[in-house]
Amino acid sequence: MSYTSADPGPPALRLASTGTLTYGLSVGEVLGVSTLNGARLIAGRTGLDRIVQRLNVMEVPDILSWVKPNELLLTTGYPLRNTPQSLDNLVADLDERGLAALAIKLGRYLDSLPAEMIAQADRRGFPLILLPNDVGFDDILNQVLTDILNRQAAVLARTEEVHRALVQIVLCGGGLQEVVDEVATLLDVAVVVLDGEQRVLAGAGPDEHVQAMRAFDAGRHAACGRGGCGIIGAHGTGDHLVVPVMAGGFDHGRIVAFSPAGTLRGTDLGILERAATVAALVVTKQQAVAAVESKYRADFLRDILAGRAGDDDRVIAHCDGFGWNLDRPVMVVVAELDGRPRGAPAAQPAAAPATAPAAGADADGKGRGKGPDADGGTRGRGAEERTAQERLAAAWTTAVRRHDRGAAVASFAHEVVAVVGADGFDSAELTAGPVQAMVKEASSIFAEHLPVRRTFSTGISRTVTSPAALPEAYEQAVKAVRVGRQLNGAGARAHFDQLGVYRLLSLVSDPAELHAFVRETLGDLASDDEPELVDLRRTLQVLLETNLNVAETARRLHFHYNTLRYRIGKLERMLGAFTEDAHLRLNLTLALHVLRMRGI
Repeated sequence: MSYTSADPGPPALRLASTGTLTYGLSVGEVLGVSTLNGARLIAGRTGLDRIVQRLNVMEVPDILSWVKPNELLLTTGYPLRNTPQSLDNLVADLDERGLAALAIKLGRYLDSLPAEMIAQADRRGFPLILLPNDVGFDDILNQVLTDILNRQAAVLARTEEVHRALVQIVLCGGGLQEVVDEVATLLDVAVVVLDGEQRVLAGAGPDEHVQAMRAFDAGRHAACGRGGCGIIGAHGTGDHLVVPVMAGGFDHGRIVAFSPAGTLRGTDLGILERAATVAALVVTKQQAVAAVESKYRADFLRDILAGRAGDDDRVIAHCDGFGWNLDRPVMVVVAELDGRPRGAPAAQPAAAPATAPAAGADADGKGRGKGPDADGGTRGRGAEERTAQERLAAAWTTAVRRHDRGAAVASFAHEVVAVVGADGFDSAELTAGPVQAMVKEASSIFAEHLPVRRTFSTGISRTVTSPAALPEAYEQAVKAVRVGRQLNGAGARAHFDQLGVYRLLSLVSDPAELHAFVRETLGDLASDDEPELVDLRRTLQVLLETNLNVAETARRLHFHYNTLRYRIGKLERMLGAFTEDAHLRLNLTLALHVLRMRGI
């Protein structure tokens, strides 16, 4: 096979295996320079898109120690004159070292190349070029290196011009959409910016192309690094390029360019990299603005829940500006992470985090009022706990927005609070209504994006019909989430109306009073130290649950009837005649309930 300068060959630049952009001339373009008129390609046609970045001359037999990747190696064959039988191995060695091509002058030291060497070059796609006898190596070196430098200068100049244009868009107040539109116009392809969850942040091009870019396997580009990557074909072109959008060490997604016709070139990656840098600036700015807005919203919701936001008309009007609809029946939902970090303060039923003094607090923060606490945020919590809280807030925000566009949702220091519409919700059946759907979806999103498995518990208040009643509803939700967790363990979901007697017991603000009541009522049975006493307490509990039905209690506990009669006698000697005294039975039942609520 042969290749002449009449065929200019494929374009030059391409992506290296590391995902970085490689500047230079393709072997095909090198064959098109004027000094190589008459040069012939005698093997390795499939390697014409290999990139030439530098040139070297082979005049020593141990050339392998001196060659570098992307080199065009020129030789007269002098070092090979005595070893023609090993030339096929030389091709393999040069190819493994990443050389672009080997150009040889025949006639002076080598009359021809062995068939094995040509076959090896064809198998590997390693170009072998036969040079004209009348061309000097210095002419080739001068012209090819000049062309490489000119190409690099042209590409860098274009990339810099694009960068200035994109930065100017941002400086003039443009956002991601304007950046994407500019890049799509420059490259004449479809372009999209995706976040880490494959959601489209901005896109330019036909809808079918935008959807196709969403379908690209993000995992394939996980190892691309900051340099990006893409699919580059045999002619140095491809159908798409992908570059990560990085800022401050965080991966904010990726920018993708897509050409169904496969016209994207390696040179386009440089433009896409500049676009990714500018997109990272835009995303960072948007996140900073969103953080300020989020804090402002959270502060106002905190004021509402603390009862210091003003009258109902003012609250409703202010919330309309946030897109919150509080002029309807609503209820408060509180989601709280299960398991606090070591050293964190224990949860208090009527308290929740905040960053401003609670109602009734002094200027220095002392004193305590009704509503969310001002506990200084996440001070003292580890990075893992902060990450979990942020993930919980993001999961709940996403879930609430999908089910109730008019809901108010904000993250406090230790909990996420949402005020959602109560239409169609039956407090007697927790599995009904939109709130349960929100809880399930938030749980799914939270578990999906958190590397360490965590759970959260949820509390739901009664329905209220005015903003003025929201502080009470908030306390109900807080009580529901914490009592529910104590009764049912991590991941509990409880409505305030489902707490029953536990709701009344949780109103006792002094835990010591509850513990004293338990000790006075149960006596030795209040202790967990002796297994026999714990077993007797279990017998008492089942007896009370069955309304003193001895036969049913014996069946549940797998005791003989006479054994249970003996145990009842022993319990009455310890506690009193509870089988005859209804008031004593009530006290015993309440004491057992308090034990179940231990820690509240």
